[in-house]
Amino acid sequence: MRGSRVVALGHYQPAKVLTNDELAAMVETSDEWIRSRVGIRTRHVAGPDEPVDELAAHAGAKALAAAGLTPADIDLVLVATSTAVDRSPNTAARVAARLGMGAPAVLDLNVVCAGFTHALATADHAVRAGSSTRALVIGADKMTAITDWTDRTTCVLVGDGAGAAVVEASREELIGPVLWGSVPEMGHAVRIEGTPPVFAQEGQAVYRWATTQLPPIARRVCERAGVTPEELAAVVLHQANLRIIEPVARKIGAVNAVIARDVVDSGNTSAASIPMALSKLVERGEIATGDPVLLFGFGGNLSYAGQVIRCP
Repeated sequence: MRGSRVVALGHYQPAKVLTNDELAAMVETSDEWIRSRVGIRTRHVAGPDEPVDELAAHAGAKALAAAGLTPADIDLVLVATSTAVDRSPNTAARVAARLGMGAPAVLDLNVVCAGFTHALATADHAVRAGSSTRALVIGADKMTAITDWTDRTTCVLVGDGAGAAVVEASREELIGPVLWGSVPEMGHAVRIEGTPPVFAQEGQAVYRWATTQLPPIARRVCERAGVTPEELAAVVLHQANLRIIEPVARKIGAVNAVIARDVVDSGNTSAASIPMALSKLVERGEIATGDPVLLFGFGGNLSYAGQVIRCP
């Protein structure tokens, strides 16, 4: 086996939906203000009895079912999250327990909004190296639990959810090489700090960095995968803000691609945003098996990671 592939996907969101009008009753804002600045109209909110590992397990179970696999078929669980409450057992271990797995390796990754693409790359490397046969990769976050609901610049952004992918060995490289990195000196631009932890960001700094620095990096991801931006069938960026997603996608040059805009209905779900958006595109039939898709996560730590995969 030369490489790895994504076999199947799954996603999960809590039942409760919070609209812009409902937010306007909680903080000084309006539907028009939110839509014009970030493009979001609704987001899903998990209750106090719905922890991150539960969201992750629901998405993982759906991915396994779509792949026609059982929990016993998985020997590595990777969960990208920055909103887990407890340090041990980690979220991956709790997901494995919820799903009734045997004895998988269990790892959490905290790269905030770029977490899923980092985790997918890690699974790809593990499968290529032969240390894993089949991995379950999940991005899951409960951003509403770390939000200051009196801060209208951040509370309008966030939502909760999870997305998952099953990765296994392949004779072809159907998960392309990752390109990843960070800007450590600007890590303060996106923060989850304090006790209890609270999400905060410097919105203008993030916007300028994302719209100017990330498009050439995303084009280099395509080069590493041996595809041109024009050949991409879809572009799935971290669902941070529609005013970031649309200009970045345009500057990449993916003129024939479907652009994921799940942020409109789901808000910013951090590590969950890319797998959730991708799973929905596949579920709706907007991309076909074998199509090249650019995945590109960015955000907290001012970190980024991207790869081109072939649609399962």
